[in-house]
Amino acid sequence: MDFFDFLNAAVTPYHTVSCLKSHFEANSFVNFSGKIETGKAYFVCRGASIIAFRTPKTWDDISKFKIALAHTDFPTLKISPNPDSVSAGVCTLHTEVYGSPLYTSWLDRDLGYAGMLAYVDAADAKTLKTKLFRGEKLFRIPQLAVHLNRNVNQDGLKVNPQVDFNALWSGAPESSAFENRKNLFVKTLEKELPAGARLIDFDVQLFDAQPANRGGFNDEWIYSGRLDNLSSCHAIAEAIVTAESSENDCLVACFFNNEEVGSTTREGAAGNFLKSVLDEVFAKMPHTSKRACERPHTSYLAESIALSIDMAHAEHPNHTEKHEPNHAPLLGKGIVLKANAQKRYASDLMSSAQLRLLCEQAGISLQVFITRNDMPCGSTVGPTISANLGIPTVDIGEPMLSMHSIREMMAASDHADMIKLVETLYR
Repeated sequence: MDFFDFLNAAVTPYHTVSCLKSHFEANSFVNFSGKIETGKAYFVCRGASIIAFRTPKTWDDISKFKIALAHTDFPTLKISPNPDSVSAGVCTLHTEVYGSPLYTSWLDRDLGYAGMLAYVDAADAKTLKTKLFRGEKLFRIPQLAVHLNRNVNQDGLKVNPQVDFNALWSGAPESSAFENRKNLFVKTLEKELPAGARLIDFDVQLFDAQPANRGGFNDEWIYSGRLDNLSSCHAIAEAIVTAESSENDCLVACFFNNEEVGSTTREGAAGNFLKSVLDEVFAKMPHTSKRACERPHTSYLAESIALSIDMAHAEHPNHTEKHEPNHAPLLGKGIVLKANAQKRYASDLMSSAQLRLLCEQAGISLQVFITRNDMPCGSTVGPTISANLGIPTVDIGEPMLSMHSIREMMAASDHADMIKLVETLYR
């Protein structure tokens, strides 16, 4: 799967899962229906999350799970349920902030809109159906001109997300009263549906419409929206597709929604999605011996390993003071081990040591990141999975700049290293 095609197509978590599902199906993965055979590849979806796995050739008393984790969502602006308004002769849409985007980066951008629609057909008003869509028009959120905000360059731009994030999407017809414009966006979305269908609800968000591109003097950098965390999704998907079924171990690739808002959802890492899949694999795999049948499920998990793969903060050339001096990852210098004494990352002694061995086997350079003691630390799906399932987990990532901006950047060589590392895990 071409990385740039994936970045340009995966404009919402729903589109991310659609791309991954198509990639898996094209490589002989089948939709998991409850029956499991040895040496086969499966996937199962739950909303905007998807889990793929390869069963081992033999399930015995030394089998374990080798898991790679990523998330399908990214900070964005979601169209609110009742978005329509009119101001200064312009139709606007009210948005709601999802996650923690870098506010200023969303201003003066070409913004697309896309998502999932829930509807009923005219012939069957009781059965809900869904449609994935991507609109063809561009929206924009203009900032105030410097002439009307004279001190902005001295004081810095301050964005009020309630006031400043209404998206301009149409000129208002002069003859229409405001009441006639209510539900105008809903009527626009209904045009995406089959003839006669009625829209029941929608989950639509804005996204950076500029395609991914290469940059730098030697084209060594990648510029794109949604690198956090589509880069990790792509690396894991490529690795499990090219892998072969292991002799003894089950290879698992997990892609969760809602990491940016805490993961405590039905589709998130704090839900029961992964546990239910692993439980079913454990229960339905043909066991080769009585000892394998009697081995506790907790033993399989405790001896497994998970790579929680999310992006990492590269040292910013203009703000080197923001990094801990001995733990400042650089673009293009290898993947990053993320550690935190407050356990905001899942990395511990044994999982970190296993990662170091994997990097040695893969011939990959390893950098280490910790935050400064006087700055807060972010988190990932790693601690949630490790705590809930008891699986040794290490947090890693590709170094990047402009994290949570609408437009981010990373080094192409680091992405190649991440694919290689996950391939080594699966081997």
